[in-house]
Amino acid sequence: MAEGRTPGGPPSPDRRKLLLVLGYGAASVLALRELGSTGTDGQTHVDGLTDGHTSPSEPAAVEGAAAAPAADHVYDAVLANGRVMDPASGYDRVANVGIDGPTVAAISTSALTGRTIFDVVDRVVAPGFIDILSYEPNGYGIWFKIADGVTTNLGCHGLDARAPDFFARWGSEGSPCHYGGAYDNPWMRGEGWIGLGSGDAATADQIARLKDDVAQQIDQGWIGVDFEPEYTPGITYDEMRAQAEVAAEKGVPCFFHGRYSDNQPPGTNRDTLDEIIRIAKDTGAGVHVEHITSTGGTFSMPDSLALLDQALADGHGVSACMYPYDFWATYLASPRFADGWQDRYHISYGDLEIPGTGERLTEATFRQYREENKLAVAYAIPDDDVVAGLKSSLTMIGSDAILEPENNNHPRSTGCFTRTLGVYVRERKVLSLMDALAKMTILPARRLEARAPALRRKGRLQRGADADITVFDPTTVSDRSTVANPAQEAVGIDYVLVNGQVVKSPEGLHKDVRPGTPITYGV
Repeated sequence: MAEGRTPGGPPSPDRRKLLLVLGYGAASVLALRELGSTGTDGQTHVDGLTDGHTSPSEPAAVEGAAAAPAADHVYDAVLANGRVMDPASGYDRVANVGIDGPTVAAISTSALTGRTIFDVVDRVVAPGFIDILSYEPNGYGIWFKIADGVTTNLGCHGLDARAPDFFARWGSEGSPCHYGGAYDNPWMRGEGWIGLGSGDAATADQIARLKDDVAQQIDQGWIGVDFEPEYTPGITYDEMRAQAEVAAEKGVPCFFHGRYSDNQPPGTNRDTLDEIIRIAKDTGAGVHVEHITSTGGTFSMPDSLALLDQALADGHGVSACMYPYDFWATYLASPRFADGWQDRYHISYGDLEIPGTGERLTEATFRQYREENKLAVAYAIPDDDVVAGLKSSLTMIGSDAILEPENNNHPRSTGCFTRTLGVYVRERKVLSLMDALAKMTILPARRLEARAPALRRKGRLQRGADADITVFDPTTVSDRSTVANPAQEAVGIDYVLVNGQVVKSPEGLHKDVRPGTPITYGV
């Protein structure tokens, strides 16, 4: 979950302190369904996560793609002899990818000629990974994202800025990743604008002002609306509903860090999901459960997933994301550590650790670091919940983190995607490779592309798609980051291309290359 807000007062200005092998059988058939709710007509899940399908003989093309060039065409670059995998179509063959400028111009089993040729034999060539639950693309942490295979960094856990300011800043500073995100209700109702404390309820006039503001800022670029009632316990259902009505009208989803995060009454995971699903039913907005393994599903994952599956079957636009770790992290002054946390999460002081130090806590150090509002990791997610979450057709991979220079953060900030591939595909075989890639590429793209047109060309490896590509070694890809030292780049990612430009190669990160572009609202 996001790093927590200090209870009882306005949030701090720093977002991190605010809220804080591979299955080589034939990959799965991805039968794609559409959502039933207004404005969310993108795919949010994969039907039937199973092995055993046959790859199409020909690669797909995005709508409106140009015809493949003539056989004697010379491409700007060619990725040669790799295992080309496109989760959107199921294409899975050894092939060559021809790139012209920022676009995939051809995919062919025949040889292609290029001005630059990268021999990627024995490597997987996949669409660049989309992190649907990240934060601002700061110039330190974003390069760890690149090393983790990410090409699109979306701050859908809410961004602490007004849309024009955010896009102006990163357009000026530049980023190796594409960037965008969601309207941040906690920040805008708090110190960002209205000035409410986390426990304060908004008045009818304030709700009306927030509703108008959401509409304006979506038009200015945001592609979702983020709510975090666990960290803003004063927020009422009426406040969330009013802004969700705008989201439905605009066709963007609402992202929820739910109100409760355990199975102990009063306030349970069921209550959390009931509130979120009620928003979908009452407004027609699509809803997305953030980090379900730590908020909304912990200790009750089968029941929680069944509840979401039923909502989807009833025609509501429901999805979820998760990170593949059995521990979460948040700030010690957040409401999550209110009295009774040991019983709620079935842990004690020794199950807490300060990232970047390796220090386990005692009652005395807990009290000390709570005064300092340190970020702490809590070893409180059952392994069975992680496995069940990954196997669900509803879930996508989202990191809920980006590393800051002080390195006091969860290792998911630097190893979320490669850990999925290394541990849960290659080692434990929880997912097939194609299904894991779908959760990192086409599922987040389809979740948002109805009103984020740029994403209609991302999350796919097809002719006419953007040349956002991640090339990795399936036998070695892995995370290296730990709680004690999260600032470690992942391994096994050979090449990362963004808009056809190499931002990572076997020689390292190309920090002078910043081809990222904004992902903004549109039709």
